[in-house]
Amino acid sequence: MKKRALAVLCIIYSGIIAGCGSSGSSTNPAATTSVSGKVADGYLVNTTVFLDKNFNYRLDAEEPSAVTDSNGAYSLTIDPTDVGKYPIVAIATKGVTIDKDTNLPVTNTYVLSMHAVAVTPTTGGVSGTASNFISPMSSQIREMMETGKYATMQDAMNELRSKLGLPTGISMMGDYIAANNTAMHTAAQNMATLMGSQMNQVFRSYSSTTGVDVNRYRGMMGTIFNNISSVRGTGTNSQTAMTNLTGTMMTNLSTITSGQPYRNMSSAFRGGTVGWTGSGTTGLTGGTGSGMMR
Repeated sequence: MKKRALAVLCIIYSGIIAGCGSSGSSTNPAATTSVSGKVADGYLVNTTVFLDKNFNYRLDAEEPSAVTDSNGAYSLTIDPTDVGKYPIVAIATKGVTIDKDTNLPVTNTYVLSMHAVAVTPTTGGVSGTASNFISPMSSQIREMMETGKYATMQDAMNELRSKLGLPTGISMMGDYIAANNTAMHTAAQNMATLMGSQMNQVFRSYSSTTGVDVNRYRGMMGTIFNNISSVRGTGTNSQTAMTNLTGTMMTNLSTITSGQPYRNMSSAFRGGTVGWTGSGTTGLTGGTGSGMMR
């Protein structure tokens, strides 16, 4: 009888252990990690930030997202296996997003991003990729990487730094506002202005929604890169060059057929200030434009 009772108890105990294991596997939440940072040209409040898991620069269902707070900060909760796999995109929305440089709503919608390689968990960090900071600089570096012309992100950062005339050792992915880096801040403001000026060309309708035409977006970023000397300074000459560049992009981007499957835009990143070539249109000199408001 004792042996029989002991056997029954063992069976019951085993069943309890198995049942607990089954219950735990079905109710425990999947592991997650936090990716936090800020969005700026100036810190941007009420900006939509998301992990772009299909690389279309548009927030889709089931993509982790957040809205920046009063300091331009965001925090995404994502699957740890997605860290470093997908880029982060931030959309500053006309009339909604507040630029803390002016404490006014931005007057044009524009899109910023950060390459997947730069994304790090909040508790981690990689040298040169400070704090998941999304800005026009990170956006330009991301598009440079998309061309396939750079072996590492550091190579892309070095070239952009050189073209902007910034000192060696500066973090091109860092928070230039916190670092009080006026030169980087000014260049970022000008880049955001140019990006905003082209959004009517870059956004298009997809069924009942509106999204980014990636070909035109990358053509725009290539144009900015090739004419980076026009966006790094202040003063009358710089503003005149910016105005001319705005008008030229408005003409040239329209030659990229909207809605085509996006392609490698390496030809858009030529280096120097020669200009972008697309759909038979060459050159980026001349042209007129209006308004430098973002």
